[in-house]
Amino acid sequence: MSDPITAIILGIVEGVTEFLPVSSTGHLILASTLLGYDADYWALFNIVIQLGAILAIVVLYWRTFWAVFQGLLRFDPTSVRFVRNLLVAFIPAAVIGAALHKKIEALLGSATVVAVALIVGGVAIIGIERFVKEGNVKGVADIPLPKVIGIGFMQCLAMIPGVSRSGATILGALTLGVERRTAAEFSFFLAIPTMLGATVLELVTKRHELTASSHAGMGLIAIGFVVAFVVALLVVRWFVGLVGRTGFSPFGWYRIAVGALALVFLLK
Repeated sequence: MSDPITAIILGIVEGVTEFLPVSSTGHLILASTLLGYDADYWALFNIVIQLGAILAIVVLYWRTFWAVFQGLLRFDPTSVRFVRNLLVAFIPAAVIGAALHKKIEALLGSATVVAVALIVGGVAIIGIERFVKEGNVKGVADIPLPKVIGIGFMQCLAMIPGVSRSGATILGALTLGVERRTAAEFSFFLAIPTMLGATVLELVTKRHELTASSHAGMGLIAIGFVVAFVVALLVVRWFVGLVGRTGFSPFGWYRIAVGALALVFLLK
């Protein structure tokens, strides 16, 4: 398979899975195992193209971000709480991620860890959807600070590949009484500082590898970035509408199916 085709496939995988509770990192790890390409060659590529998916959120919700920015200039309480909540929820992942960076990287090579985490996460999604009552907290700015802190620590579970950053934050929010749409949108917005921070950390630690021939070059990264951006634009719109109609259970069943199939393949 040619490098440009691989870049397009990985861009699609990133764009589809980044904001769904199914683990984009887990799917990229499984893709490297199942498709047989060199995971080390594409490792930096997989990190940078996440910014394409993040850009999709900025574009889709630009009116929200613009309104918050204008509100901050007026010291509007709602805008201040919006930004406060995102920053507070981001802090646990920033601190723990920086402290455990090398240990987290060691886990990224294990497709078996991903498969098990997909199954466990799928069961958790189905269980929470079935037994946790619909919350009444609506609006990112209206999530109380203790709940925000709890969601921030839940996000840290996604440092285990296959858990899913969006899945951990959404499920954490649901169990803390946040309604579905707000839980999903808070997860989207929280991805911006979280993924930017993770990407900057990776680029700093691997800055000497950016132009190395042993890694995918800037041309391939550009392809993956654009593909991830376009696909994420479409997926996020679809996801928000679907959640309102069916909840998150379909993604739980999907995770269980993919994790089980991956285990069968890996244990052959």
